[in-house]
Amino acid sequence: MPDEVWEEFLRTSADGAGDAPREPSARARETAARLRSEPAEPAPWRAPTSASASVRPRTRKGWYVAGFAAALALLFVAVDPGGVVGWSGDGDRAGAPLAQETERPTEAPPAEADGRPTLADPFRGSPAARWASGTAGITVPPARATGWMTEPEVARALTRTRDFLAASGLDPAVLRGARPEKAIALMNPHQKDVRTFVSTALSKPGKDHDPLLLFSRFDPAQARLVGNEVRTRGRLSYREGRDGALEVTADVTYVYPLAPAGGGDEVVRVIARRETVVSWDDPSKVTTEKGTFTLLSYKLDMTNGGCDEPTGYFRPRFGGGGANTDPNGRRTDPYDRTAPLDEGGGGDGCGTATRS
Repeated sequence: MPDEVWEEFLRTSADGAGDAPREPSARARETAARLRSEPAEPAPWRAPTSASASVRPRTRKGWYVAGFAAALALLFVAVDPGGVVGWSGDGDRAGAPLAQETERPTEAPPAEADGRPTLADPFRGSPAARWASGTAGITVPPARATGWMTEPEVARALTRTRDFLAASGLDPAVLRGARPEKAIALMNPHQKDVRTFVSTALSKPGKDHDPLLLFSRFDPAQARLVGNEVRTRGRLSYREGRDGALEVTADVTYVYPLAPAGGGDEVVRVIARRETVVSWDDPSKVTTEKGTFTLLSYKLDMTNGGCDEPTGYFRPRFGGGGANTDPNGRRTDPYDRTAPLDEGGGGDGCGTATRS
């Protein structure tokens, strides 16, 4: 099916998107029972929480290195000749950008025409060349009264959830390593286990306290962002949660173009897909503060952000190359959004990205 036909279908079917199936999540007191009933996931790991924690966030990290030679070979083999027609010098295909994502896609993005990213065109050769920038790439569904919230209240909660995504993954100062104060301000201050995790992760990052699970950060001494755009693709969905709460799930892929901090014209991309589930609780049933949410779960799959011990920063690899460091030879397409993160083959350790 040609891209333009598929995009027209998406646009004309958007009115029904609000009823699309949504991936379920759960409150903390249901998590243990659910996990016992689920099949074991390959090498999952969870941020530690205290015995009195009100929520036990499920976390998952897939670490991938972008092997340039392998990715280049795959692009040459897999590229769709029809996709090259109309390719413009600015790294985008002729025509409008992709329509917003309103439900889980059924196919991975097609291979793009070959081309290495440059300082002037950092998304060249990537599906992100057709994605929107910043919050414009994050679809917010129409609001309807849900649980304890009226329609306007749901709309406000969805907007604030998107604000958290912007403050944690798009804020220029945070991307340069600053403390994500705006994002933290949206988190329920009475959720002590999460507050402790965030505080420890930002001050003493480590394997069990990695701030990258929630926030995108780069060490300005190692890498600099190229241009003023971060390309995104993803969506919010919501349902009624426990005790009538509004439970919102955000599934978003972020593409960050970077160059070496010391100068030079080499450009690489870090790709982070995050799934974050939050609960906007009824204050008559849950201890919370107005305008804040309870964090239920967070997951991350990351490409070209470093495979060493956590430092609190994404650390992209420059200089080309990139070996497969996973003994099982695991490969992944970081632009493929067809499966939930649980089913994407992530887990600990490093694999090889088929493209970057």
